[in-house]
Amino acid sequence: MAEPVISVSGLTKRFGEVLAVDGLDFAVDQGEVCGLLGPNGAGKTTTIRMLVGLVFADAGEARLLGHRVRPRDPALSRVGMMIEEAAFVPYLSGARNLRLWWEAGGSKWADADVDTSLSVAGLGDAINRKVKTYSQGMKQRLGLARALLSRPDVLVLDEPTSGLDPGEMREVRQLLRRVSEAGATVLLSSHLLAEVEQVCTNAVVMDKGKLVAEGAVRDLIGASGSVYLEVSNVRRAIATLKKLPGVRRAEPDPPGITVELEGIKRSDVVAALVHARIGVETVTARHQLEDAFLGLVGEE
Repeated sequence: MAEPVISVSGLTKRFGEVLAVDGLDFAVDQGEVCGLLGPNGAGKTTTIRMLVGLVFADAGEARLLGHRVRPRDPALSRVGMMIEEAAFVPYLSGARNLRLWWEAGGSKWADADVDTSLSVAGLGDAINRKVKTYSQGMKQRLGLARALLSRPDVLVLDEPTSGLDPGEMREVRQLLRRVSEAGATVLLSSHLLAEVEQVCTNAVVMDKGKLVAEGAVRDLIGASGSVYLEVSNVRRAIATLKKLPGVRRAEPDPPGITVELEGIKRSDVVAALVHARIGVETVTARHQLEDAFLGLVGEE
């Protein structure tokens, strides 16, 4: 079997009396989009900083692309990263910031994947404005563009949608899917459980510096699921779905209905309703990961 793209083994870091990361182990395979989850203070950002060589571990090791992570390791050139808030020189334009950052690493601007990066940023003419005029969301998108300049094999992102409005968050989710489909591996930390549920194939759950659980998101959630639908006829929809194999329960949830599923896709539920000539206006997956997460780390 191929070695994982990201591998963390026995990773430990202490700051004074605080044990920030405690013997952490997890792995991420090629093409996966892995969410690093945990409450505030769980050690997520410290883990990411050790993974990319910004902080030295007290014990254990982190490996990227088969290399043990060390400062200035050549493997880091294949990693795009955005750690905590994206920082730029405020009195320079977005475009100038990107170019200076790239050339500061000793690379030629002609070798940067500028077109893809600017397309992702979606800043239009604002790319030529000074960064001090940008909103927080614009800075985050510029940070993602910067992380993509090198056509990275791995993206490591710390709260990539922080400060973004719902439309911008959707654009970032779409970007992460495209990057993954192109063969890149993504590790992102997030406190937005719904975001991880929608974007990530896998998740690593931390609490108090320790690993609580890891695996496919669908396995962490469990086999059952739940969906909310707004339909043209609630009574007929419930009667129809109760006859459908894989539907555990269907009941009113005004103005719509809630359906608990087991071994059936949401698309199959919608198809059954449409076949019964029942209009479907809204389909929303319940945030199942939230329940699983609280069950794993404990609800304060």
